[in-house]
Amino acid sequence: MTLEPTTPPASVLCAVRGDGETVVVTALTRPGSGVAVARRCADLTELLAAAGAGAGTAAVISADLPGLDREAVAHLHEHGVRVVALADGPGWLADRLRAIGIDVVLDEGTPTSVLVETVRDEARGRGSGTGPADAPGAPPAGRGSGRPGGAPPVPAPVETRRGRVLAVWGPTGAPGRTTVAVHLAAELAGLGPERGIGRRRRGRRRNGPSSGTEGSRPQDVLLVDADTYAGSVAQHLGLLDESSGIAAAARSASHGTLDLAGLARLAPEVAPRLRVLTGIARAARWPELPGSSLDVVWEHGRALADWTVIDCGFGIEQDELLTYDTRAPQRNGATLSALAAADAVLVVGGADAIGIQRLVRGLAELADSGAGAGAHRIVVANRVRASAAGPRPEVAVRDALGRYGGVVDLHVLPDDRASLDATLLAGRTLAELAPEAAVRHAVAALAQRVRTELGTVPVAPAAGGSRERVPEPAH
Repeated sequence: MTLEPTTPPASVLCAVRGDGETVVVTALTRPGSGVAVARRCADLTELLAAAGAGAGTAAVISADLPGLDREAVAHLHEHGVRVVALADGPGWLADRLRAIGIDVVLDEGTPTSVLVETVRDEARGRGSGTGPADAPGAPPAGRGSGRPGGAPPVPAPVETRRGRVLAVWGPTGAPGRTTVAVHLAAELAGLGPERGIGRRRRGRRRNGPSSGTEGSRPQDVLLVDADTYAGSVAQHLGLLDESSGIAAAARSASHGTLDLAGLARLAPEVAPRLRVLTGIARAARWPELPGSSLDVVWEHGRALADWTVIDCGFGIEQDELLTYDTRAPQRNGATLSALAAADAVLVVGGADAIGIQRLVRGLAELADSGAGAGAHRIVVANRVRASAAGPRPEVAVRDALGRYGGVVDLHVLPDDRASLDATLLAGRTLAELAPEAAVRHAVAALAQRVRTELGTVPVAPAAGGSRERVPEPAH
């Protein structure tokens, strides 16, 4: 293709290892190529620095560049750099590169004319993002010939599911985010005295009618602990918190190896239809949960479960001062990622004078930050009681939040310390241990409201009309 003489060449960054670098640079700098190599980078650090300085709009890299992961690719994309990777190996390598966000994957033996044309199109924003489908030696998009280590390929899911994501968020001060997330997940899964966590631990699994919310069928639920400050979902359910499921999932996603079966292994069923992805045991481990990797976890969660309920931390600051001129991880990246992916955000606040004030400020901060801006929002007042709000506590809380926070539709959860303490002591849920408690009925009503306002989850059954589930891993 002949370029107009007035068209300036596109700036390209090169981080190709070994002897192949000379071949690539020679091809890209040939007269009439339409591109110019702005920087020859020795490693990933130099490549990221050059991208941050705006030195190029496309990058050609080796597939085996040390340190290459989803975070690095996300950094390049944030600075407007499209990424073309040169791979030489089995088909699964190309799949892995695409899984971490690489825009185009070409075989190292691709003709230089095809390479130059592809890089030029990507640099000028005209690329397809998949690479030439019929380029000689190019790996076929979306398919691989095997898996790392000789393992057999993971079969495709037998159904197409696009589950809903619910983010349970609230301001600082322990307003009950985890409590709401755990018991809401149990209600969505249809747990009850006959289908509970305790009975699953004894090896008794019943498939009979549930004592959950009337008129609603049990659905597959994935409960995720994404609170990077004080995660406690495992403790609420009495689970052995020996390893972090969410950290392992984020690592796999970062390296492009997370799939549906892998997420199912990391999030085992603790009760029929209820899976749990445990959180980090120490707050200092928050860098293990980058937002770009968790974005992939949420997408796989949609395919694994009808509902993904995420227990979020309170922080939503975006650390602009820290990330302005450096590639630093975001302290609240997990929460921001969950809010961005959510179909609905449940904003939980306390029902005393301090809790209401924090909830009003939290709603304003949530709106100002833009986090979860496109999601349906439900405001929940937790632990509503006369001792903290007066003789008519529900009316008083509604009036206060309506006057100062503009909340016109509030869901109220009454205080029942005795029932909640009993569930925490037993490591079980309200639906199992206190099915007739007032707070349990309020949570069940919240689950029904979520189902009604977000609609049913679309599922395309497998051939023959049967709906199969992801099998449990062998123990």
